[in-house]
Amino acid sequence: MPDWKEEAKYQGLIAGIDEAGRGPWVGPVVAAAVTFHTHNINPILLNALNDSKKLSAKKREELYELLKQEAQNGKLNYGIGEASAQEIDDMNILQATFLAMRRAVEELPQIPDMAIIDGNRQPKKFPCPSITLIKGDATSYSVAAASIIAKVYRDRLMTELARQYPGYGFEKNAGYGTKSHIEGLQKFGITPEHRKSYRPIAEMLKA
Repeated sequence: MPDWKEEAKYQGLIAGIDEAGRGPWVGPVVAAAVTFHTHNINPILLNALNDSKKLSAKKREELYELLKQEAQNGKLNYGIGEASAQEIDDMNILQATFLAMRRAVEELPQIPDMAIIDGNRQPKKFPCPSITLIKGDATSYSVAAASIIAKVYRDRLMTELARQYPGYGFEKNAGYGTKSHIEGLQKFGITPEHRKSYRPIAEMLKA
């Protein structure tokens, strides 16, 4: 379970950063950056914070709302950044993820003194010093909070896309290559939000 040990290694304002949406075939990649200003956080929130992939959708939604409440109480700040399907196609998913992370940090009211980034790939030309932490979303409160915000925010975007492009199941599959998504592609074709550089979509375009 996450704790404050990673944040305690550094001085000043520490941000946890994570992303959601590298694997899907459609929609943006989303990153979130979270800075806590106190350890006096709602215990219900702290006890439940974890890697978003280990939580149910209902639990993620509950924690997202608790995080927003604590932000309104001045106990934390968060920034959200996106990189579009077009940007993913233009620069590749890794660079687009880094771009979303930079945008998330720049959305914070104050640039952090250090960023803890989930994973093992470190962006260049970042707005602040950064380190990477494998499975950071399962070990750091800040990164776990960022993982929940990024995931819920992106899932909500995909629900909006499902209304715009019905028939692909985006509200359930979040843009991953599920059976319902493939059937939608076969029936309705590729949307403007599809990542044309991703192999399944690229192969459909060639056909």
